[in-house]
Order: sequence, then C-alpha cells, then structure tokens
Amino acid sequence: MAFSSGNSKGPMADINVTPLVDVMLVLLIIFMITAPMLTHKVKIDLPQPSPNPVQDNPQDPIRLKIDRSGALYWNDAAVDEDTLKAQMSSIGSKPVAAQPELQINADDSVAYEAVARVLSDAKSYGLTKIGFTEGQ
Repeated sequence: MAFSSGNSKGPMADINVTPLVDVMLVLLIIFMITAPMLTHKVKIDLPQPSPNPVQDNPQDPIRLKIDRSGALYWNDAAVDEDTLKAQMSSIGSKPVAAQPELQINADDSVAYEAVARVLSDAKSYGLTKIGFTEGQ
C-alpha cells in the first residue's frame, strides 16, 4: 500500500490513487449534468423559403438630418416639428411594405433628447423601417 514503515530504505513504489479517483468522480458528475443538455432540442421557427424572391423596396429612403442646434431637415429641406409630424403621419398611414426607410443622421454633438423625440414620433406614427446613417 501507500504506507511505509520507518525502516524502509527505498523510495515508495506505490501510487496514491485517491486524487485520481476524486478527479474522475468530478468529471463523471460534469458529464452526467451536461450530457442531457446536449440532447435537448430547441424549437426554432425558421422562415420558409418562398418561390418568389423578395423585392427590395423601390422607394428612395427618406433622409432626416438633425444638426447640432436640433434643426430638422427632411431630404435636405428644413422642416419644423409640426411639418415633420405631418409627413411622418402620411408615411405611417401606408402599409408597412410600401413605407420608405427613414434614415436618421444626427450630428455628434446634438442632444440625445432631440433624437429620442424623433424616434418616439416615428414610432407613434407607425414608421417601422428606421435606420441611422453617419456623415455629412
């Protein structure tokens, strides 16, 4: 065994297997816990392919620019908030497939409140295709 008496003159030739058994039991428990997780199936509703390819929206996107002072520009034409809301309302009344994309370009130094107000108005008027651009 692993015990040796005090009068043994040579090195102990037995291997202490207790740490090995401990490691093996820990690995066994880990595999017992993780093995059922590997066989568990997750239901995912994947989109089905359609025979007709999806056509891109042929409409040009609407560019809404917010400069550092908070002024609004609808396709490079200055607009006030009431005009912006009226234009968003007319676009939001269209079916989702017919709506053009609203691309918001906010200046880096504009207050977040101005951007949040525009996003809130776009959501309340039913615009669903909203993107962000940068530059110019």
